[in-house]
Amino acid sequence: MGREKKRGTSGATKNYLTRSQAVRKLQISLADFRRLCIFKGIYPREPRSKKRVSKSSTPSTTFYYAKDIQYLLHEPLLNKFRDQKALAKKISKALGRNEVSDASRLERNLKPRMRLDHIIKERYPTFVDALRDLDDALSMLFLFANLPSTAEVPANIIAKCQRLTLEFEHYLIRTHSLRKSFLSIKGIYYQATIQGQDILWLVPYRFVQRTGADVDYRIMATFVEFYTTLLGFVNFRLYTSIGLVYPPTFDLKSEEQGAELGAFQLEAQNGEEQQPADNEVDAETNEKAQAEADRLLSLPAEPQRDEEEQAEADVEDIEANQASALDQFASIDEKADTLLQPSATADSATAGKLFETFTVFLSRETPRHSLEFILKAFGCKRVGWDSSLGEPGAYCAEDDKRITHQIVDRPDLPLPSPPLTDGETDMDVDEVDGVVTKRANERVPGRIYVQPQWVWDSINAGQLQRPDLYAPGATLPPHLSPWVKPKKGDYDPTLSLAAQETAAEAEMEDEEDIVDEGSGGEEVEGVRGDGEAREMEEELDKEEDGGMDVNLAGSEDESEGEVEVSGGADADEDDEWGGISGDEAEDVGDSAARQAQAELEAEALGKAPVQAGTTEKEKRKREREVAQAKRAREEREQQEQVERQKMMMPRRKRKVYEKMVYSNARKDEEAEKLRAKRRKIERGGAAKS
Repeated sequence: MGREKKRGTSGATKNYLTRSQAVRKLQISLADFRRLCIFKGIYPREPRSKKRVSKSSTPSTTFYYAKDIQYLLHEPLLNKFRDQKALAKKISKALGRNEVSDASRLERNLKPRMRLDHIIKERYPTFVDALRDLDDALSMLFLFANLPSTAEVPANIIAKCQRLTLEFEHYLIRTHSLRKSFLSIKGIYYQATIQGQDILWLVPYRFVQRTGADVDYRIMATFVEFYTTLLGFVNFRLYTSIGLVYPPTFDLKSEEQGAELGAFQLEAQNGEEQQPADNEVDAETNEKAQAEADRLLSLPAEPQRDEEEQAEADVEDIEANQASALDQFASIDEKADTLLQPSATADSATAGKLFETFTVFLSRETPRHSLEFILKAFGCKRVGWDSSLGEPGAYCAEDDKRITHQIVDRPDLPLPSPPLTDGETDMDVDEVDGVVTKRANERVPGRIYVQPQWVWDSINAGQLQRPDLYAPGATLPPHLSPWVKPKKGDYDPTLSLAAQETAAEAEMEDEEDIVDEGSGGEEVEGVRGDGEAREMEEELDKEEDGGMDVNLAGSEDESEGEVEVSGGADADEDDEWGGISGDEAEDVGDSAARQAQAELEAEALGKAPVQAGTTEKEKRKREREVAQAKRAREEREQQEQVERQKMMMPRRKRKVYEKMVYSNARKDEEAEKLRAKRRKIERGGAAKS
């Protein structure tokens, strides 16, 4: 007879440990256990049966793998936690004896310093692994960089997060690695491609943040401690990969004056080249560029080539452009899904030239930091703003003549006023030391004014958008997410309603138009009937006032005493019908022939014949009824065919098919609701216009 197994020694019970068992085994507090699990990347597990795994009558709620807890027994941070616990006991004893100076000395000199470098190397063996796990790290650090300083979030943590995030943004600006961005309710989404890895993170808007009491900042501070170490390693690797010294030179004075990105100065590793701040243009660089341009202008002109040589050169240029252009994939079947096209922003060289030739000025009401970061990441080297927002980083003033684009987020700006004549004065003109500045809230001639959304839509599309669509005060186009591609049958805001609505929706829209037309016609007829009634009342009034109008006959052809009575009962002879004239007979015959021809054509096309005297409204109604009957018949036949095919399916596949049909119907309903909402908005706009 075999030996009886003891409960809890094998199987699923041995593979799992509860949180209380893990804490007792590691001999640390619950708070330290949580920190250690966050640092090591160990998370609770959900067993298949909690009752079978639990060793007590009451099933526990949190379980961990026994191998993970065994792995934590060899962690060097356990000794640091024990040293902190011993130090806390010494400090509490000193405070109990009222020895405050000794307690502060112990905390200052004996506090253990924890380093997470070995954990970073363990969790991320390669650099690509660290890049893949960088999304959450960037979102958390950008969040803490925008938080106010409180007791839960000290100022040194905020400053560290700001420095690390700005260093990362400088790398993206230098390498033009930023690809897409999107303005959402939560904040601003950014996507960058670094060494083939797509990194997506969220940056909150720079509003006044209010920290809530229901947030556990201890857990978040533990994540921040780990993420700051991770991002420091990543920044070091990124900077050294492009030949820059890490950490870059940081000017604290410029940062205090609001420079932000301008407070960093990148330096090459060889020490020969000094990279100036990206928002400043080096004078030596401009001189070299001007000297090179002068040298090219001084060169003799090339001899004129023959027509054949010129044609061959043009053909070569066209072939080169076609080779460098992106391939466009066209779908063979019109009913198939749209094929994904290659993105125009997939190349860093293309991204670095999008705003390269522009000089942009940012108004005070615009989000300066995000616009500065995006513009510089896509090639713009000359970004200016008002000096009150931070003078060290400003490239130019608002009245600078070199500005090509100004980004504003205010109502429509008026055009410049005509010049004043002699003797006129303008109260809006400011004159300082004899220099007349431009009027307030007035456009500068030769400068393009756009709203901030123009920048985001341009980088997402990979090309510059039309500035007139984003003019100040204009109704902006829909700002769509660059990561959501509409599928077949879904609502697409970029297409018109006629291009995506179904046949039933189109017929329903036609019916609504007919109803609107009919209601308008009834109103017109009602107005016309009231006018005729008023005319009849006026005639009756005239008859009551003056009686019958009698006109005496004064001609020789008429007999004496013969009178012409208008409106009397004796005028029956004038009202008698005298038959159909020749022209009227020809018209009646032609109309009968046209009616017969129309009936023959309708019968040949399979449509119901239109009866004589039918109005256009009745014709359209009849055609709509025929189309609806035809569509209902086709849908019924298709449904019957589907039911026959479902009968041949196995039960499992039939259930899967029914779930798929249900989900597709829900999607179609949502798309139909969105199209109906858009149709209502367009009708309202057309009615107002």
